[in-house]
Amino acid sequence: MDTSLREQLIQSIRTIEGYPKPGIQFRDITTLLNQPKAFRRAIDELVHPYAGIGIEQVAGIEARGFILGGAVAHQLSAGFVPIRKKGKLPHETVRIAYSLEYGIDEMEMHRDAVKPKQKVILVDDLIATGGTAEGAVKLLQQMGADVVAACFVIDLPDLGGRRKIESLGVPVRTLVEFEGH
Repeated sequence: MDTSLREQLIQSIRTIEGYPKPGIQFRDITTLLNQPKAFRRAIDELVHPYAGIGIEQVAGIEARGFILGGAVAHQLSAGFVPIRKKGKLPHETVRIAYSLEYGIDEMEMHRDAVKPKQKVILVDDLIATGGTAEGAVKLLQQMGADVVAACFVIDLPDLGGRRKIESLGVPVRTLVEFEGH
C-alpha cells in the first residue's frame, strides 16, 4: 500500500480521547465512512488481494463490520454473513462465547450462513485485543468454513490481537496501525 493511501486513511480516522473510559483513544471510522474517496480507497484496498480467488462469503462483525463487509462482499460478488450479538438473529443460529476486555459475551450467526469448505473472509473496522475476531473466526471454522483471511482497517498492535488470529492459521490484513489503546 502506498504512503499516500496510508496517510489519507490515518487522516480520515478521528481519535476520541478518553472514550469509552479514561486512558482509551477510540479510533472512530465514521469520519472515514463519511469521506467518499477515503471510503472507496479503503474498500478497494481490502478487496484487492482477494479479487478473483473465489471468495464465496464475507462475514462482518456487528456493527461497523456490516458496513465494511457489505461493501467488500459487493466488490467480490460474494454473499454477506452477519455475525451478531446473541439474540439478534431471527432464524436458527450457532453461537460462541468470546472474551472481552472485561468479561465474556456471545455472538452468533445463522446456522445455514456458510457451508463447509466455503472460502470466507472476515471483515471488521479494528483489531485490538482480538477477542471478538477470534470468536468470529472460531465460529466460522466450527461451521466448516475455510477462513482465508481476517481484514481490518485499523490494527492496534500493542494489544496483540493480530497474533491471536494468526495463531488460528488465519492471515490478518490491516491497512493502518495506531500505537496505544
